[in-house]
Amino acid sequence: MNVVDRNSAVLHYFTTMASALSGLEQFFGQSDRRFGDKGPPTLHLLPYLDRLRNSFTSWQNRIGFTGQFKIAQAESGFPIFQNVLELENDRAGAATRLSTIPAVSKLREEMVDFILRQKEFPAALQQQIAERLYLEQVSAGEIFSPFVLPTTVAVSVNPQSRRPTYLVSWAAFDGVSTLPMIYLATVEDSSENVAEILVTAEGKLNEEVEIPLPVGGLLNPELARTFDDFCARNSAYSLTPATIATNMDRDFPTLHPKSVRRVVLGPLYSTGLTENSGRVTEILDRVRRPENAWVMTWTVQEVFSKREQPAVKGFFSSTPATQEFHIETHDLEAARMGVSTYEKHALVPHDAYQALYAAGEIQPIFGNFKVHVISGNQVVSEV
Repeated sequence: MNVVDRNSAVLHYFTTMASALSGLEQFFGQSDRRFGDKGPPTLHLLPYLDRLRNSFTSWQNRIGFTGQFKIAQAESGFPIFQNVLELENDRAGAATRLSTIPAVSKLREEMVDFILRQKEFPAALQQQIAERLYLEQVSAGEIFSPFVLPTTVAVSVNPQSRRPTYLVSWAAFDGVSTLPMIYLATVEDSSENVAEILVTAEGKLNEEVEIPLPVGGLLNPELARTFDDFCARNSAYSLTPATIATNMDRDFPTLHPKSVRRVVLGPLYSTGLTENSGRVTEILDRVRRPENAWVMTWTVQEVFSKREQPAVKGFFSSTPATQEFHIETHDLEAARMGVSTYEKHALVPHDAYQALYAAGEIQPIFGNFKVHVISGNQVVSEV
């Protein structure tokens, strides 16, 4: 591939991913959309999509002075994990590196002077400008790190148990599957210190306590740091949601996970970029406008507690309350995933959907996926 072709492919990739992320924001950003009938609003995913957008903007700027960028073409369609690590490392050292690079205005003055004196284009100065702009951008915006610390996004009280209930989100970019993942866990807290503050005598949330949501970390300050460490160790794609929920239930005697959801973004299919499926690529090649020749998929996995075994207190030993999680063994894929339920989704631009429909490939390709077609500023679901 020559330089022109490579530059064209790079631009195509970032344009495609920008369109896909914009489509996901439209889908998840609908105010009435929830996970299932009674699940939390999908709006809680938007901050993580912002992080992804910032990461892709940073990667595109980084190419201007490194020329290096790779995606998992035959797997997820997302950048390889090395790109994620490099972005995180650059963000951590941005302030130090910026202190060694002159301001952009100064560099541009030097470029003009160089051109007038040398009658040549100052490629080195151009790369310095690109690096300066990249470092300013990556240090200013939140990126999708290998692990994004937990945040408490909602608080309520379970009227039956009279326990405070947190909706906690966090995220991770899995290095093996090269897939970004977002977690949403509903967790009850039986810690006495929190209940005294948050729960009224009537068993309701104390409205006199101001909670500036979202709150960084678990709302219980005594467990926040340990919970951060737990999530960092228990967010790999290779761990099933049931394993993560069981580990949480075991490691925290006063935290009671009632559900754990994992939203796995990807794979992305795009003509000329990915090699996931020859048949999909062949059909997408027929789409008139290349910027619409893509399909973004995602999977929502959930494990929930079907009952709680109450705590047992004795003279010589005691056991904390434990959850019994439901695994849908009648569905082989659900059992393999270690979940109570799951949903597969596909977001498709209207042009691409028409091409797939004309080829009679909607059912063979999507099967049990819920298909959502994006056209302009509208998303039509369950077509």
